[in-house]
Amino acid sequence: MSFLADLHIHSRYSRATSKGLSPETLFIWARKKGLTLLGTGDFTHPAWVGELKEKLREAEPGLYCLSPEISDTLSSAIPESCRGMTRFILSGEISCIYKKDGKTRKVHHLLLMPGLQSLGRFNRRLERIGNLGSDGRPILGLDSRDLLEIMLESDPLSLLIPAHIWTPWFSVFGSKSGFDTLEECFGDLTAYIRAFETGLSSDPPMNRLLSGLDRLNLISNSDAHSATKLGREATVFGTSLSYAAVRNAITTGEGLEGTVEFFPEEGKYHLDGHRNCNIRYAPAQTAALGEKCPVCGRALTVGVLNRVMKLADRKTPLIPKPFLSVIPLAEILSEIMNCGEGTRKVMDQYEKMLTEMGPELEILLYHPIESICSRLGPILAEAISRMRANRVIKEEGYDGKFGKIRLFENGDI
Repeated sequence: MSFLADLHIHSRYSRATSKGLSPETLFIWARKKGLTLLGTGDFTHPAWVGELKEKLREAEPGLYCLSPEISDTLSSAIPESCRGMTRFILSGEISCIYKKDGKTRKVHHLLLMPGLQSLGRFNRRLERIGNLGSDGRPILGLDSRDLLEIMLESDPLSLLIPAHIWTPWFSVFGSKSGFDTLEECFGDLTAYIRAFETGLSSDPPMNRLLSGLDRLNLISNSDAHSATKLGREATVFGTSLSYAAVRNAITTGEGLEGTVEFFPEEGKYHLDGHRNCNIRYAPAQTAALGEKCPVCGRALTVGVLNRVMKLADRKTPLIPKPFLSVIPLAEILSEIMNCGEGTRKVMDQYEKMLTEMGPELEILLYHPIESICSRLGPILAEAISRMRANRVIKEEGYDGKFGKIRLFENGDI
């Protein structure tokens, strides 16, 4: 079977996240998005783990579902066209901040665990190192290599996946606090790193310019801080539903069918710049300025494209697995209707479309354009056709400011 998965998300216990995030809310929006497998997020936080234990039941080996007593009460919140099965996999993100080779390193990692018993062993080890209750994404003064060792000792079937690997401030290759190679980060345990996460500001071809990543598989996830952002990036699996099958696909590539991507230019660290100075530069411009802001004189935030180009050892990428860059449906409607994507007008139309045709990602990825045209109208059909063909207008993000992807010039609609 083929299904969509989003393995990297957060709960309401992480900083700067929606306070409405709960297992119930995540289930509802997973169905609206068309996600069959969803990470729990924040599996180190004691209160969140307690809630997961209360509300989830093991379904397939290593995967969990909402208890029937809860899921049965949620059907009225989900359009009939979107109802179906969603499973949870135990996942969490950890921020490692530590000194190595004379530099302060700040690296985020996505972790997966095969069961609550393994997770209990893991969390007990981490409790000796830092306060797990302070944040759903805990900050630990722990070397990435040592975190990997603790995880493997807790359960050898667990997985550590470097998160959003190019983000300037908090990633393994980040321009501000990262490394130049995986070996520098993980040392003698590098072989246990079998996959990485692209992040919103890069796409598969960019990552396949670096031969040091050839042996690693590529996955994409939303890193959502609110339920409406689920599935903005996702991974397509062609496996059975079980932790073992998902793990095998991530580590070997067998059954890893492709990814759903943000347009990388929309990511908030794609280009270089200074947000406060309203300065945005392509890599060549940054180099000409010596990486200094011409307004304030401070160092520019070197973005993902620049960092990829510095580490790349190919001019053309190794051909990646299939992927499609998408624009979230609410953003498309916002452009068409000329109002904010969170407005009642847009959300009413969004819900109407899901009721008519099913989950958001099925509309964006799979429905024939002719069907979209006849059922949802020619403007939306043209918008999705342009998106699928990569005929978009791009305003790149930089230094923490999201970019903007448009589908229509003035007057087109």
